[in-house]
Order: sequence, then structure tokens, then C-alpha cells
Amino acid sequence: MDKILEAVVMSSYPNNVKQGLVRRVIEAAKQPMDSEQCWSMLELSTKLYLTGDTKYKREIGKEVLEVYGHYHPEEFEEFFNVRFLLSLLQEGYGPLGKRSHYVLDYIQLGLQFVLESPSANSIFSLLRIEVLRKVCERPSPKLCAKISKLLTQYPQCIPTGKHQLLFCQQLIRCIGQFQCVSEGEEEIMEFLEQVNKVSGLLQRIWRTQTSAILPSLKELFTIISSTEEQEAPSNALASVVQFVPLELMDGVIRNLTNDDSITDVQMMMAIGRMIDWVSWPLGKNIDKWIIALLKGLAAVKKFSILIEVTLSKIEKVFSKLLYPIVREGALSVLQYMLLSFQHSHEAFHLLLPHIPRLVASLKKEDSNSATSSLEQLAELIHCMFFRFSGFPDLYEPVLEAIKALPIPNEDRIKHLLGQNAWTSQKNELACFYPRLASKSETGKIGLINLGNTCYMNSIIQSLFMASDFRHSVLNLTEGNSQPLMTKLQWLFAFLEHSQRPAISPESFLSASWPPWFTPGAQQDCSEYLKYLLDRLHEEEKTGKRIYQKLKESSLMSQAVEHHYLNKTLIEKMFGGKMMTKIRCLKCLNVSSREEAFTDLSLAFPPSDRNVRGSTSILPVEEIGPQFIEPPENAGQLMGSPWIRRKAPKASDHAAPPVSVETLGFQEPGEAANPERGNDVGVDAAKDPLSAFGEQACAPKDSRSVPDLINYFLSPERLTAENKYHCEKCASLQDAEKVAELTEGPHYLILTLLRFSFDPRTMKRKKILDNVSIPVVLKLPILVAPEETEEVCQCGKDGAVPGSGFMTVVYDLCSVVVHSGISSESGHYYCYSRECTDTVPHGQPRDGVPKPASDKQLDFEIQWYLFNDTRVSFSSFESVSNVTSFFPKDTAYVLFYRQRPGRQSCLLHKALAEAGRLHGEPSLHKDLMEAISKDNILFLQEQEKEARNRAAYISALPKSPLWWRDLDRDKDDDSSSGGCSPAAGGGGSGSFHGLVF
Repeated sequence: MDKILEAVVMSSYPNNVKQGLVRRVIEAAKQPMDSEQCWSMLELSTKLYLTGDTKYKREIGKEVLEVYGHYHPEEFEEFFNVRFLLSLLQEGYGPLGKRSHYVLDYIQLGLQFVLESPSANSIFSLLRIEVLRKVCERPSPKLCAKISKLLTQYPQCIPTGKHQLLFCQQLIRCIGQFQCVSEGEEEIMEFLEQVNKVSGLLQRIWRTQTSAILPSLKELFTIISSTEEQEAPSNALASVVQFVPLELMDGVIRNLTNDDSITDVQMMMAIGRMIDWVSWPLGKNIDKWIIALLKGLAAVKKFSILIEVTLSKIEKVFSKLLYPIVREGALSVLQYMLLSFQHSHEAFHLLLPHIPRLVASLKKEDSNSATSSLEQLAELIHCMFFRFSGFPDLYEPVLEAIKALPIPNEDRIKHLLGQNAWTSQKNELACFYPRLASKSETGKIGLINLGNTCYMNSIIQSLFMASDFRHSVLNLTEGNSQPLMTKLQWLFAFLEHSQRPAISPESFLSASWPPWFTPGAQQDCSEYLKYLLDRLHEEEKTGKRIYQKLKESSLMSQAVEHHYLNKTLIEKMFGGKMMTKIRCLKCLNVSSREEAFTDLSLAFPPSDRNVRGSTSILPVEEIGPQFIEPPENAGQLMGSPWIRRKAPKASDHAAPPVSVETLGFQEPGEAANPERGNDVGVDAAKDPLSAFGEQACAPKDSRSVPDLINYFLSPERLTAENKYHCEKCASLQDAEKVAELTEGPHYLILTLLRFSFDPRTMKRKKILDNVSIPVVLKLPILVAPEETEEVCQCGKDGAVPGSGFMTVVYDLCSVVVHSGISSESGHYYCYSRECTDTVPHGQPRDGVPKPASDKQLDFEIQWYLFNDTRVSFSSFESVSNVTSFFPKDTAYVLFYRQRPGRQSCLLHKALAEAGRLHGEPSLHKDLMEAISKDNILFLQEQEKEARNRAAYISALPKSPLWWRDLDRDKDDDSSSGGCSPAAGGGGSGSFHGLVF
């Protein structure tokens, strides 16, 4: 019968004809037959199954085997013996070089017929040894899957005892070497199925033998932490972790992170490879294990590992958000990595160039998964904006991309940041920031944040960029008996000459700390500035005089020379004077008081008050300027810059008031328009503000700095409970109060009073109104008649004798921005530029000094953005638009520098003369040596850190094609970014890029 069957199978008849003949042979096989005939048929069917060159032949072999197993069990058991199986497993079947790939399938097929036979135990014992041997030989994924399929169906063949543990460990090593060599989607799906069968076997073993789990995981960690492997272990290992019971997680992570035998390099290698597992498409709970290990490392303060791994892997994790099949896990890991990395903006900033592209791709995908991920991603980005504010130039494209997505409220943001931080002790991370970095391309040096000290850093950088003040401080001599000023000199010198990217202002902070400030808490930068300037002024004023390097001009009168020599440096640089006049409305008596100031605090007028529409109430001749208003055109002020000193007659034309004139960006030939840009982005800013609750005051109308100065100098009516006690009337009377500037400071500091107490909420709220900032400001200064002629000799468009007022021009040089909605929280950063005199003094032509070009002064000077350690190039456009893009980021303190001429000509001449004689400030010997030593120390630190980081980086798994996914998505408009049929797109190439 075997000859007949073989002849039929090998014949050239059609398969349907063959099938009929084979049916007859199989039916005949169900009848009793002798042992020899059975052996012949079993040998033939074995040959057909194992070496048949077509699927048809193998199917016939399988049918015959099954018939003989059912109807001739004794003969089958005798044929299917231990010796035969051992030969199959060790030597294979078929001609040399063409061994059959179906041996394990054959054994699995035959085992069902010998389960009850006396030889069953011997067969199982043999298979337990042989499958362990096979696994130790590192079989291919396909063969390994067959072993797993066999053992899953016949668990009696699974190795037992110590061999079982060894089998699990070797099976994990096999998985670690799995590689998918094909990029076709069908082949990849087959590979994934094979991996699942193997890991499923492990799950089966662990269910019945839980003692094997921990040794198996230890073997897994050994594989992924190895630094000696030529090739990285397969991401298929992710399939193993998904079957580890989550209740074991805490213990496993605790043991790993507290194991002293595991080096930092091994731990970094392991966590780096685990993070790569986010690309494994069929794993469950993988993200939970990755996050648990990251948290475990934070608990034992392994911050250096966390920092390096986060910075090297976060972009790869981010790129996986393109794929729906792994998006959920990748987003979980990304959320933890970003929300925990709170000591530095580096991790978040790595993603900034890629966020708009990813958002566009997710919007295009238009699936539930994409929509949910977009909302979570937007929440995450707003958390990062909140934590690392002060980068408007970098954040604008990202904000534009997510502007239509929901904005979380501040409580939600604080909750997310609070629960994910590596540590609540910020000082524990101080040594890790800044990381090894080169000096900013701007050449400027940053200041390290010592724990909510951005308020001080912004003020110091603004003072440093006030070049006249900086040069004066640096020119101080050794032993000037001014300890705080000396510390400021050292700080300025390091900011000028250090090679570090950023320096620590710790010594100056401790010396200049207001005693009522709470350590580690956010403070008001304006309050700090006032305290600092007052301390410096009082220190010099009480006898510890600054050595005067600025030699006064011999042309000065003795009185003027005495006036300047007796001023402190703070008075010279920041001191101005203001006259306050109060007029009794009954007797018309006017009392006046002159007082000094170092800054003007500008309140916001009530929303129903139109400052620009104010009218004069008091006679101009007695009170001075009644209001200051931006002119309709730039020529208005130049045509009539003075207020008349006598009341106008009814027949006179209305006298133009003294105005605060502003200059902004102008096209050639275009008149300056101070209103320009005021309403940019106001509508866009309103909606986001609703997210910040009752503490935020939504902008009702955009204002300008001249509006606030106008309000500051406008008349105030003193009535009711606020009546004025008139000495002449000897009683309380209604009165009018007005302020006039009588001496403009060299550096004009303006503080916008944005914080006010809300009795309804019992909290300090912030006024978020967008205030437009002029780059050039022209202020009216009251001049006594006897001074007018003397001042006019210096001015270039000075006062007309007898008029009483002169115009002083100021150039914007610094803007301190507060980001946040409360004075007790938020962040400070500043924009600054270095304003200097661009035209030499004393070069009159036709008797009139040559004016400096507005364009040259205003638009050619480079702006910088100082944000703690980071310094970058910026522009006045960024200064102007910051609140339009970021409603919480508002200008708070402004620094203006007075242009030479008019009232300031004496000081400007002295400063210019000092600059001509001394050039760059020369530092004293001790300070120069300290800077030199620190620069050498920094170079040594750089070399050491570079070596340490090189060791870390070389240990990290290499992923050279991180951005292949995003780049492909950008170039291929037809792709949805998906990788499964449900995603609606993604070819086989993109699928391979996902998994491998």
C-alpha cells in the first residue's frame, strides 16, 4: 500500500484525481493490517511530512500519520520511539544541507497519540532536555516560536526544577537576539506573532512557577545593561516585561536601584534600552515599567543618569507619537520625562523644532487617538511654558501651532509639576545645572538661578547693561570702603570677563538680600531694585566715598562742580527730582515741595478714565504741564515744545501742551505713531486669560507708557476725606495736586504698578493690560527761568529762554518682564541693549550741535534676552509683541537712558571724557587674578566633565535615525502618520521604522 500511495503522490495526475486515490488508501488504512505494512506507511508519511517539496505532499503525510496514530496506536507508539525522536532532534531529517524545518511540527503532531503510552514519560524527559539544548543554541525566531508552540500545547515537555529556571533565562537571551530582517509588513506581522508565542510561553511558566520570575528579570536586566554587546539587544524584549505582574514592580525596582553592584553606566544603558521599547507595538504596561524605573532612580538621587538618559532619548520618544499603535505608551513616558525634568529647559527645548510638525500631523490624522493626544500634548506644553517662561522667541511657533487647543488652569499645571518632580529639594539639583556648555554666541554671560532668584538676575543684568553705570562701578578703586558696591564690582567684572556660560551671584545675593525677603520664595524685582539702589546710595553717602575717576570738566563753574562732586554714584546715574504742587481751590495759594526719586511708579488709570482726553483744570501759569499726550504727528512737539507761562487770552489759539513724545518703528518718511502696535493681539490674548481665574484682570484696552506718565502727572483733586490742610486758610479745603519733573535722571527707571490688592478675593492680583513701550521717549522737564539760558547752551533743540520747560529725550535700554499672574509666583527675565552716545560731544555746525540719528540710536543697537543662565539675541519687535503672544508675560520695570544735550550735558561730558582718558575700565590686581584663576578652573572642570559625559554618552544605545519618522511625515503628504489599517495610512517602510 505504501508503494501505491507513493506512486499516486509522485504522479503527474491533477490534484483532484490524486485526492480521490489518496482517499481510498486512507480508508483502507483504517482496516487491520500487519505491523510491517504499518511501519512502511509510517515511514512514507514521515518522509512526505518532513521533506515534501509542496504543501500538498505535507498535508497527505499529515493525514496518513493521523490515521495510523488513531487506528494503529501500538504500531505508532513503537515507531514514534525515544531513539527515533532523539535522532530527529539531534541529527535532523533529510539529506545533508537540506535538513527539514518541520521536525518540531512533526513531533508536536505525533505526541497526541502517545500521551497514554508507557513510553510517554521517556519521551517527555527527552524533550525537556532537548528543548533546553535547542534554546541554548539560540534558534531563530521561527524555530523558537515552534518550540514555544510545542511546549504550550504539551507543558509536560517544559524543563523542570533548576532546568526550568535556566530554560527561562536562555529563552530571554534568545528573544534578546531576535531580529526581523525583512521590511515587508506581512513578514513583520509574522515576526511579531513569533515573538508573542515565545513571550507567551514565559507567561505560562511564570503563572505556574512564580519563583522563576525574579531570576528571569535579573537575566533580562543583565542583557539590557551589558556594555560589551556588539549589537544592541532586540526591542522584542519588551514583550517579556508586559507579562510581569505589576504587584512585583515596586520590589523589583527597589532592588535594582539599591543594588550597589550595578554601576551607573550599566543602569544608564539599561534604562536607555528600556525607553527604546516604547516603539514595540504590542506591549502592555511597558510605559509603566519605564516610568517606575525612572522614579526609582530619582528616589535614590541618581540625577546624572536621569539627565543624560532624558536628553538623549526624549526626541525618540516624542517621534513615536506619530504612530497610533504605540502612541498611548509613548505619550505616558514623554509626559513623565518632561514633567520631571524641572531643573532645566534643555529637554523641552530639544522638542521645540518638532512640535509644530507633529501637531500638524495629528490634526491631519483626525482620529480619536490623535485628538486625545493633541489635548494631552497641549496641556504638557503649557506646563513647560509655565515652568520655563522667558523664551518668547522660541515659543511663538509652538504657541501658534497649539493656539486652538484647550489651556489648563494654573492649579492643574502646579499639580502636574508638583507630583512629577524628581525631588522637592531644588538645591539637590544645583550641581547639575548648567550642564557642560559653551559661552553664549552673544558673548554675554548668564546668571545661575539660586532658587527663585530670577528677580535679582533680571535686575543685575539690566544694571550691567547700563554701560555708564557699569563703567563707573568697574572703575572703583580697591579699598573704597563700600562692601556692597565692591561685591557688585566683582560681579560685573565676572560678567564682563569670565569664560563661563553662566556664573553664580550667590555672594552678591547674600550681601544685598532684603531682610524681610523669604528665602527660596519669589520676590518683587522692583522692591529689590529700590532696596539695592538705596543701600548703595546710603553706603556711599555715609562717608564711604567712591574714588572719583570721572574728572569733571575744567569749564564747569565751581557751583556746578560742587553739585556733581557731592552726588553719590546712584544719584548721578538714577537720581531725578520732582516738584509736587498743591493749590488751594479757595484762596488759590500754591505750596510746593521738591523731592528726589530713583524710579517713577506708574499706576494704571481707572478703566473709565480717558487720559488722552483730559482737559486743563488749573491755570497753566501756576501749575505747569496739565497733561502730557503723544502728539498727532512728530512735528507737533518740535514746532511748539513749551507750555506758555501765562494764561492764554480768549483771543489766542489754544496752546499745545507739553507732551511725552514717543518714537517706535517707522518706515522712511512715516510719522511716528505712538499708538502703533497697541492693539496687536489683544483679541487673541483675551481667551487664554480666562484660564487663570479671578486673580487675572483681562485687558480692557491697550495702553502705552505715555498714557501712564500722563496719568501720573495729571492733576489730582483732593476732596472729601482727602482734603488738604491749607496753611493760609488754616483749615481743610478742596485742593488740586500736580507733579512736575524738575530734573531728569541719567537713567530713568519706570515701574508699572501691575500688582494690586483685591479685597474681594483677599489676594494680590495682576493687571495684565498690554502696555505698548516706545523705544524713544521725550519728557518735559521744568526749568527755572535763571537756568534756561545756561541749559540752552548745551542743548541741541533746547529751551526757548523764558518758556520754563525743556524736552529731554530718553532711549529704551532694558525691559524687565514678569511672567505669571501673581507677585508671589511666576518668573522674571529681561530684554536689554547697550545704549551709548553715538555722536561725539561739542561738534557744532552753524552754532547748533549735530543731532544723533534716531535710527542709528534706536534700531541698529542689538537687543539681548537674558533669562537666568541663557542669553540670546533678540529684537525690539520681540519686546513689543511678547504680551500679544504670551498674555501672562508683561513689561514690569523699564530702563531708559537720557540722550546727551540739554540738562544732562555736564554729566555726559564727564562720562565721555572719562571714556576718552581711561578707555575700558582697568580692574585692580586682586580682581584680575581672581577672574584669571576662575577661568583656568572652568577649563579644568570642562575637561573633567567632558570625560565623564563621554563615558555616559558612549554607554547609551545608539539611535542614529531618531527623526526618520518625523522627516518622512513632513515629506510625504499622503501619509497619515499611522501604521495599522485602523490608522488609515503608513506603508511598510514606516511600519519597520516604528518597530525597529
